[in-house]
Amino acid sequence: MSTPDGHTTACHIEACLADLGTDRFAQTFVSFVETLGVDQIMVFAIENTQARCLLSWHFSRSVMAGKLAETYLDGWFFKDPLLPDLVALPPQSVTLSRLAEIEGRMSSDYRKLFFENPGMLAKTTLLAVGEKLRLFVSLYQSDPAAPLCDPDLARLAGRLALLHFEKASDTDLPPPLAALSERERSVCLGILSGRKAEAIAADLDVAPSTVITYRKRAYAKLGIASRAGLFAICGK
Repeated sequence: MSTPDGHTTACHIEACLADLGTDRFAQTFVSFVETLGVDQIMVFAIENTQARCLLSWHFSRSVMAGKLAETYLDGWFFKDPLLPDLVALPPQSVTLSRLAEIEGRMSSDYRKLFFENPGMLAKTTLLAVGEKLRLFVSLYQSDPAAPLCDPDLARLAGRLALLHFEKASDTDLPPPLAALSERERSVCLGILSGRKAEAIAADLDVAPSTVITYRKRAYAKLGIASRAGLFAICGK
């Protein structure tokens, strides 16, 4: 991927700033991140002994992002070599770490699960701490010939993610659902509340088969394959 020119980058940043705190931000943000030459972005909030997935997006293999997010949330975040660093950072901090800097602190099983098996060769992680949230904003690259993403733009991505999710943290909407259409989101919220397809269809005044179509589209965008995956990435 070629490096975007200054005008294109400025347009993406302006769009992200305009959409902070809204349900449009996820799509606007991933469009900006894609210009950085990365293959996948993951955003996790770490809160005491819990982790929440705020965004998981692979630009060509969406299911893989969802599976990795589920696995990370299933206790593996405790083994993240950068966890002590994130916990120690003061508020209003955004720092950058490259994979090469932390490989020696990484267990072999963690490396195999999150890097070797999915074919991720490079990772740039932003540790972003605000007043409410502590975030890992991780940018992954799989092309061995590609240059590492620009550090200044990567830090900006971390700052934008922090600004948005702190602004949106008072809403009840699970952040991963912000990337969906209104109908897809409604179906997922219905599933999270324990409702069957027939009941969701009645709420939306559509056929149950239409609900199933929306569910399939939503799962594909979220990179998951099941109800369990939806509950996992939404922290339910």
